[in-house]
Amino acid sequence: MGAKKRPFYRVIVAEKRGKRDGRFVEIVGHYNPCREPSELKLDHERIAYWLKCGAQPTETVRNLIRKNPPEATATV
Repeated sequence: MGAKKRPFYRVIVAEKRGKRDGRFVEIVGHYNPCREPSELKLDHERIAYWLKCGAQPTETVRNLIRKNPPEATATV
């Protein structure tokens, strides 16, 4: 996604047999490296669900998850 020299990435869940830029199951976050500081938003609850279902993150997504660990849950 994005434009020339303005990258913007979606973190998605996709079927293994699908095309690289084809259909996907769910968007679980996004990454914008052009912002200062870079913007990274992940839905850790959905990521944990998909990992329990057997999803295997790419090396890049694994690094993004490590870069942005889930925040401690606030008690109300």
